[in-house]
This record gives sequence, C-alpha cells and structure tokens, in this order.
Amino acid sequence: MQKKHPLQILPSIIAADFGHLADEVKRVEKAGADGLHVDIMDGHFVPNLTIGPKALAAFNRSSDLFMDVHIMVYNPFDLVENLVKSGADRIVFHIEATEAPQDVIDYIKKCGVEAGIACNPETSTSLVMPFIGKVDAVLVMSVEPGFGGQTFLYRVTEKIEDLSAEIVARKLPTKIIIDGGINLETGKKAVQAGTDVLVAGTHLFQAKDMGAAISAMRSLRTS
Repeated sequence: MQKKHPLQILPSIIAADFGHLADEVKRVEKAGADGLHVDIMDGHFVPNLTIGPKALAAFNRSSDLFMDVHIMVYNPFDLVENLVKSGADRIVFHIEATEAPQDVIDYIKKCGVEAGIACNPETSTSLVMPFIGKVDAVLVMSVEPGFGGQTFLYRVTEKIEDLSAEIVARKLPTKIIIDGGINLETGKKAVQAGTDVLVAGTHLFQAKDMGAAISAMRSLRTS
C-alpha cells in the first residue's frame, strides 16, 4: 500500500548504554536518525521504571533531535505539561491507561506538541479507530510493553494493515509507528503492512555502525 510519509527511523534510548547517555544521544544524532524515542514507565502500568522529564530535558539540551516520548503510565495527564517543558515534540500515551483518551489528546495538543495514541498487542484496533483522525500518530506495540530486547509478535501486522487501510481511505495525515523487536526482517514486515515509523532499540544500539543500520532500515520502504 502506497504511503505518503517517508519512512522514519527512531532509535529507542531504552537500549542505550545508561552509563553514557549523553554520548549515546549524540551518537543517534550523528547517525542521522529522524529523532529519539524516549520510553517513560511508571512501574505500575508496566512492571518497570525508566527515566523521567529531567533526563528528557538533558537529551534535549545536548541535541536537536525530534523527541518522541512514549509514556507507559497511568494518569498521563500528570506528566504532559512537565514533558512539554522538558522538550517533548510528540507525546504518545496508551489507550489502556486512561478512561478519557480524547481529553488527553486535547490537552497534549493544547500544550503545543504532537499527540499520539498507543495500543498493546492484545488491544483491539476498534478501540483506537475513533481517535485516528484526531492524533498525529498511532503507535502499535509489537512486544509486551515494559522491557527492551523482546521478540517481535508477527500477529500485530494485521492491526497495522487495518489502521493503514482506514488512514488511506480517509486520507488522514496520521502516521503509524511500530515499537518492539524491530530489525531488518521484522521492520520489512511492518513496512509492508503500512508502517511509517520504525522504533528500534537493540538492533540499532548494538550495531557496529548505527548510521549504516539506519540507512539499511530506510531502504525497506522501496525494497
């Protein structure tokens, strides 16, 4: 299916060397990535804790990268304003984490940044469909949220196909992001299904040449 957006590659900081985060962010920028994917977890919505707004602010000070912030937290309202102040360019929250997704979308946009909505592998696209025309991006988790280094769940490509078909049919500008277990093989499957943005952690941060790895991923749209 032909998509209007160029394929974007976002390295996920969760797979970086946490002892040298500033250097890792600079490495991402030097490699020519389209932005940095920042996972923020609260230890409740998912069983893990990661970084917060202060770390995001430090990333933002050390680079000009687009900051794609994925919040895996309950009560997303509580974080939005602080994340915007810390440099978030897009905030993606989980539909499973709130009973008022439209209110969260409106608040994020009111704060002047892009809004995105995410769904877990077992969540039906029917819950997301009412909002795809109201957000800038839909993020499909292709692993269970909370930890890096997991194996890609191929069944989620059907969800991407459903979302992509609706977006194309309605001529929406909404981007589809996939996150979890992305490498060249799984990335190709995701792109074929209609993905616009590949989030990759382990594959990119463990590559000998991140720039070459990103270029190889970008070629998946035409290969």
